[in-house]
Amino acid sequence: MAQEIIALLAEYGLVLVFLNVLVEQAGAPVPAVPTLVVAGALAANGQLPLLGVVGLALLGCLLSDLAWYWAGRRYGAGVMRTLCRISLSPDSCVKQSELRFQRWRGQVLLVAKFVPGLSTVAPPLVGALGLRPAVFLLMDGLGSLLWLGLSVGLGYALAPQIDKVLVALGNAGTIALEVVGSLLALYILLKWWQRHRLIVTLRMARITVDELKRAIDEGLGPVLVDVRSPASRLIDTRVIPGALLADVAGIDRVVHDVPLDAELVIYCSCPNEASAAVAAKNLMQQGYRRVRPLLGGLDAWEAAGFTILRLPAEGAEGETGNLPTQHAA
Repeated sequence: MAQEIIALLAEYGLVLVFLNVLVEQAGAPVPAVPTLVVAGALAANGQLPLLGVVGLALLGCLLSDLAWYWAGRRYGAGVMRTLCRISLSPDSCVKQSELRFQRWRGQVLLVAKFVPGLSTVAPPLVGALGLRPAVFLLMDGLGSLLWLGLSVGLGYALAPQIDKVLVALGNAGTIALEVVGSLLALYILLKWWQRHRLIVTLRMARITVDELKRAIDEGLGPVLVDVRSPASRLIDTRVIPGALLADVAGIDRVVHDVPLDAELVIYCSCPNEASAAVAAKNLMQQGYRRVRPLLGGLDAWEAAGFTILRLPAEGAEGETGNLPTQHAA
């Protein structure tokens, strides 16, 4: 059976390379690097055309990335929330803040495919930030060539060793296929378990938007902290009046003057309040005890009909102290 699969890869390798890259770049948890490495080895042995492997892999990258790019340009923040919601790594919205997309702009596409969780997120994000289509195609094409060229080149250079592995797989018969399938299933199960654990962790005591509004109206003065990444605030300029602007990595610098016994309410726009919960846990580890994520985040606050302000472009790009008064939405 394994021999037949290897023969199938040799005969229809170009189609398999294209489909594997296409679905992986679309967000499916089906790694394409092993396929590219094997395809490179087959190309070195003359069983596949090297230019065909590279060309179809590049086409698969560009088709998926362009679809996400146009979705980002059209739907903006909604696409980012959807990606966080369906991802096997739901903390991907937290990672955005660490990479400072708004400073890298299109250049982030040069390295996106080498960073786990970033490959699918980057195209819609730069699309939502208004990167021009021509620049996107150039940067994404170069980044894709770097990524797939490294994988295919590695297979090409190590063809003799990889060929031995393929022979061993063929001799192992169906056992090898079962092992490979089991490893893939284990990987997906592990990512699902990590997601489940995060969701369970998020079930800390949260405050509802009605409770927050009542506390503000009664003068109890909870400290509001917006922990969306600067890039997220460029896409979605909504903000709750009086909030401190931070991100998950730099929240300690923003609240350093806030007393440890103060009540802090952390909000974001991630599904399950992922960024807010991570920030709240970090603050609690630093000694803050009255820290609660806002249930439903920014969307729930606006849906309740409470006041929303809009940040100017320069105010959304970095961290500040107290939010100045802006135009209400």
